[in-house]
Amino acid sequence: MKNTLTIALKEFKSYLASPIAYVVTGIFLAATGYFFGFLSSSTYYETSISGFLNIGGILLLLLAAVITMRLLAEERKLGTAELLLTAPVRDSEVILGKFLGSLFILLVMLALTLYYPILLWAFGDPDGGPIGTGYLGLFLLGCTALAVGIFASSLTSNQIVAAVVAGGILFALWFIGTAAQFLPEALGEVIGFFSLSNYFPDFMRGVIDTRGIVYYLSVTALFLFLAIRSLDNSRWS
Repeated sequence: MKNTLTIALKEFKSYLASPIAYVVTGIFLAATGYFFGFLSSSTYYETSISGFLNIGGILLLLLAAVITMRLLAEERKLGTAELLLTAPVRDSEVILGKFLGSLFILLVMLALTLYYPILLWAFGDPDGGPIGTGYLGLFLLGCTALAVGIFASSLTSNQIVAAVVAGGILFALWFIGTAAQFLPEALGEVIGFFSLSNYFPDFMRGVIDTRGIVYYLSVTALFLFLAIRSLDNSRWS
């Protein structure tokens, strides 16, 4: 656990020392602020943050690929991966440490958007339930996106390729639910269960469905496991 936290802190500090975290956070705040402030103006009478949540989920998929693209790909490119692989740390500690480091950035990004519901509480009487569950949904979706991004970064030494692979996997998992609508009903329902977008609307409505929590955590664990296996293969290749 100590090694994991040490790696997580190192990654978090490296984010703060590079422009990536600031650029990504700026884009996230600007885009979500626009949708909250302008495109969601029609929902003000409902004191809702649905405009922010609608675009926030899609943005997390895109930005998570950018945040994580350097985590392992850069190690390979700079030649420091060999040092990492020969260090007295387990592969699982490396992956979990890098995951936690990127998760800290995600939490900072979400924390900076809390002024949206604060504005609603200042000028209205919003329902705290959908706001709380909406943030929970964003957090779970973000965890899944980061795990996919780390797995993609473990496959290559090219950061751009890592970002493209992660984005492709994430958007495939997101839009597979839409594609399932054009399939026979029984098959479409089965495929829809594997879609990232299938469970997120429930969180936006204030509903905590345990199936959604289990799904996001399961996919996160799966891709972290795949990243560990990929790193282990690199150790012996």
